[in-house]
Amino acid sequence: MIELKDLYKIYRTDTVETTALNEINLQILEGNFVAIKGPSGCGKTTLLNIIGLMDRPTKGELFIEGKASSKLKEIERNRIRRQNIGFLFQKFNLISSLSVFENVELPLLYERVPAIQRKERVMDMLAKLGLSPRKDHFPHQLSGGQQQRVALARCVINNPKLILADEPTGNLDSENGKEVMGLLSRLNKEGHTIVMVTHDDDYAAYAERLILLTDGKIVAGDNKPTQVSL
Repeated sequence: MIELKDLYKIYRTDTVETTALNEINLQILEGNFVAIKGPSGCGKTTLLNIIGLMDRPTKGELFIEGKASSKLKEIERNRIRRQNIGFLFQKFNLISSLSVFENVELPLLYERVPAIQRKERVMDMLAKLGLSPRKDHFPHQLSGGQQQRVALARCVINNPKLILADEPTGNLDSENGKEVMGLLSRLNKEGHTIVMVTHDDDYAAYAERLILLTDGKIVAGDNKPTQVSL
């Protein structure tokens, strides 16, 4: 599904050159649950942003379903992001002026899904994640764990093939963190491919593969993809 070949990301200023990613070679098959772990500043989020087509490598190539990302036009990159990739962030990134229902509905509005279908899909998703009683609440009326569940509902409302989670438990206590990880595990069992950045060994253990990064390099971890039986 995803392959990175000899991939580099280099940031340059007039006086400094910083290599954020250094010769990354990685394959992630459909159905994998991959955790990426490493110290702060090692390139984890940069790697996630490139996989999610939010950034471009300096050298090397990212292939998505056999297609070289460098050959995709911007309109194609945007379409793939909207339809095939869901993003889950540490800080939730909910819109404070929108209700729970409206936050989850937003990706469907971008896809111009008819109103009746939007309502049905949002209510089904809220029920699935135990959020139906909170549908008219606003983010400031929710706990951190509830906000992350809303963010997760928004992330998967379009049924993306790939979920990219950047420290999804970083702002949660251990109880809520385990709840979110349980939901991600369930989504993986339902067929979603998940790539997650984490600092936490306990949460990394939920994944079937662990990739360790240091100074932009893969330094440990099984780089051989495994196919999950669904």
